[in-house]
Amino acid sequence: MDVRFEIKRFDELSTIELYKILRLRAEVFVVEQDCVYQDIDDKDQKAIHVIGYKKDEIIAYTRLFDDGDYFENASIGRVVVSEKERKYGYGHDLIEKSIEAIKEVYERHTIKISAQTYLKKFYESHGFTQVGEEYLEDGIPHIGMIRQC
Repeated sequence: MDVRFEIKRFDELSTIELYKILRLRAEVFVVEQDCVYQDIDDKDQKAIHVIGYKKDEIIAYTRLFDDGDYFENASIGRVVVSEKERKYGYGHDLIEKSIEAIKEVYERHTIKISAQTYLKKFYESHGFTQVGEEYLEDGIPHIGMIRQC
């Protein structure tokens, strides 16, 4: 079964959708990756949300920002796919949909991300290249990456 993606602004999210998004982010970033950090950071309100549904469950998600709302360039963050769904390659679909949404919604052609270092090859397969040195973010090694669309 394929994933169905929807793109929404914060005020278009239902209470149930927001709850499921926050639950998925907590399951992966806090529990699975054992990382204690402030996920609810008052940035969701500025973001465009890319939500991947399989049946009625949210199994994939990113949030997108315009130039200057997070980084100098448009950006993709909180990239997450449910652990049980990763084997199907939905992460690739999620990134492609997120890149398309940045082009369509923000009309931007440069995207900057803060990627977990172990995902470097994954992001390179989508046209991102590393910029700068590795750094720690919330105790996890990250690298900055840029993509020109």
